[in-house]
Amino acid sequence: MKGDLYKRTAKWMERLGTETAFEVLARAKELEAEGKSVVHLEIGEPDFDTPANIIEAAKKALDDGYTHYGPSAGLLPFREVIAKYITETRGVETSPANIVVTPGAKPIVFFSILALVEPGDEVIYPNPGYPIYESMINFVGAEAVPIPIREENEFRIDTDELKSLVTDKTKMIVINSPQNPTGGVLTREDLKSIAEICLDRKIWVMSDEVYIKILYEGEFHSIYSFDGMKDLTILIDGASKTYAMTGWRLGFGVVPDDLAFHITRLMTNSVSHTTSFVQMAGIEAWTGPQNSVDDFVKEFKRRRDVIVGGLNEIPGISCHLPKGAFYVFPNIKGTGLKSKEMETRLLEEAGVASLSGTSFGEYGEGYLRLSYANNVDNIREALNRIRDFLLKV
Repeated sequence: MKGDLYKRTAKWMERLGTETAFEVLARAKELEAEGKSVVHLEIGEPDFDTPANIIEAAKKALDDGYTHYGPSAGLLPFREVIAKYITETRGVETSPANIVVTPGAKPIVFFSILALVEPGDEVIYPNPGYPIYESMINFVGAEAVPIPIREENEFRIDTDELKSLVTDKTKMIVINSPQNPTGGVLTREDLKSIAEICLDRKIWVMSDEVYIKILYEGEFHSIYSFDGMKDLTILIDGASKTYAMTGWRLGFGVVPDDLAFHITRLMTNSVSHTTSFVQMAGIEAWTGPQNSVDDFVKEFKRRRDVIVGGLNEIPGISCHLPKGAFYVFPNIKGTGLKSKEMETRLLEEAGVASLSGTSFGEYGEGYLRLSYANNVDNIREALNRIRDFLLKV
């Protein structure tokens, strides 16, 4: 029956990928239902509660009647807040007309590639990288061109290598900083070089900046801030990671006016609009007290230091210290295990849920992704389980 159904689906569905994190999470839940103890380091979700002031703002919005349809591009008061936030943080004058609000940041990846990229185009994307980039490039029938993100370069893009990959068919370059899955952060010099490539060849850049506030060392820089890049940049941001609002589904894209028109039409044709009372809560998130965010980042940094220190004490594993996001990407080549085998056996035999580096692309072989969006006690327990497991291998 399944085989017959598959034959009836459109051919392009064969090109659509997925996120392994949710598959591993489902298997981990199955094991827990069977009575097995599992430490969850697989899912990229802050374990903190949404700040109380944001929750109260949502309740007030419900009481005030924000339960109806809204504009497909997003409620104007929320877009005004985001436009002001982008202007202040990226240093580029931005108007509400440049903002399209979506249910989570992921639809901007989907809609922008759908609106701009065609069969025959090439899109350069980071590998290892967030799997939806490659999935959507393949889905629209374009050529996915990986730019390797290497440990020896602090998991940053090698801009000389990037330049060598650009051709007359290159329609878009995707960047993500701070990065999932490595925690790598692009420098201002990196971004300047990428901007020069894009301006010279008139190439779109999709800049995924959802981890902007989760930065431990150095300063955040955006390619949107460089002269001329406002007209070539699709900037992606959202509430999920910064404000512990994954389940609320609130994100946005910052794009040129004419592209905003087309992305808004895609919103109209798909989900109509983003939930109204959630957008009103978003106003409180971005304009209210930011002390909760500061507390989140301080705690993430503490966890980062614990997990990196612990991993580097385990024979066969070495771990680079990430500067942002809440993931580590340890090198496991010294264990003699391939990434997928390590992921499977850690879950089934040791009760530690992790993700194979290959879940993020072919250049992730030899690595694991561990999310430290879990408390320190659980992180230490996971480290002990990994160490004990490897002693038996």
